[in-house]
Amino acid sequence: MKPPSPANGEKPHRPGRPRALTEELLARWPLPETARDADKEDRGQVLVVAGSQEMPGAALLAATAALRAGAGKLIIAAPEQVAQGLALAIPEARVIGLATTRTGGFSTRDCDRLAPLGERVSAVVLGPGMQDEAHSVAFVGALLPLFRQSTVVLDAFAMSIAGLQTFEQPVVMTPHAGEMAHLTGLTKEAVQADALATARAWAARWGACVALKGATTFVAQPDGATLRFDGGTPGLATSGSGDTLAGLIGGLAARGAGPLHACAWGVLLHARAGAALAEAHGTLGYLAREIPGQVPALIHALGPRGTARGKPPAMPR
Repeated sequence: MKPPSPANGEKPHRPGRPRALTEELLARWPLPETARDADKEDRGQVLVVAGSQEMPGAALLAATAALRAGAGKLIIAAPEQVAQGLALAIPEARVIGLATTRTGGFSTRDCDRLAPLGERVSAVVLGPGMQDEAHSVAFVGALLPLFRQSTVVLDAFAMSIAGLQTFEQPVVMTPHAGEMAHLTGLTKEAVQADALATARAWAARWGACVALKGATTFVAQPDGATLRFDGGTPGLATSGSGDTLAGLIGGLAARGAGPLHACAWGVLLHARAGAALAEAHGTLGYLAREIPGQVPALIHALGPRGTARGKPPAMPR
């Protein structure tokens, strides 16, 4: 499948070089902050729809990361077979057990149970640990219209819905090169050969903020605005690391950060947490479950304190 071309024969927009994603940029682009007397509702609710009987830990990782990023309230929707275990593992969360298909995917008949949350949650993390791609796509397609007012972070099989539509709501997608190849029909080698152009082209086609992960990560907006991050560490290439990143982005979005803002902060925090763990334990061998615990101190250190909750701040020039 070729990258998308502009309609009506128009010349393609050629945005400039990507901007470097650094601590200095984020210091001038602070996260939304709440007043000292604010309660948990002011930091937003995040819904994590994730996991499977074989991979319940994906929901655990994403949900923990969302809370560590500062979301005020957490709801987890997971397969009913693992819901009780997750409730015990994360006592801070409300956990909803959902029916699954015979092949392990979520069943669309349970979407109605989540519909009342559409007016209450600020962000949805959808996909970590899901099984059965076909049923996952059907489930995601039925769920997205219920959360039009929320920022939705799509990960793993949930991203496959992008092949069927252009998004009309705030969406963040977090593919690595292999997943991007699967989503676009390109080869993995082609994606890696020009990751910048790939991220930009498909962000525009899908109408989503795309974080194309790799040794260098590109975060692209539909309008072509792009950030480049070169600060990853080898140890982050480990099981569950992507689930944790998706949860971080969702938690930051729940606090009031827009898609690009939440994604930029999430990518850098994820990498800096990995760097801190590498310094303490060695380059390889630290675990994805250890990443979220580093995040609150990193957010504090990256200050300054943010602005009052409201309209998400624009990226500084």
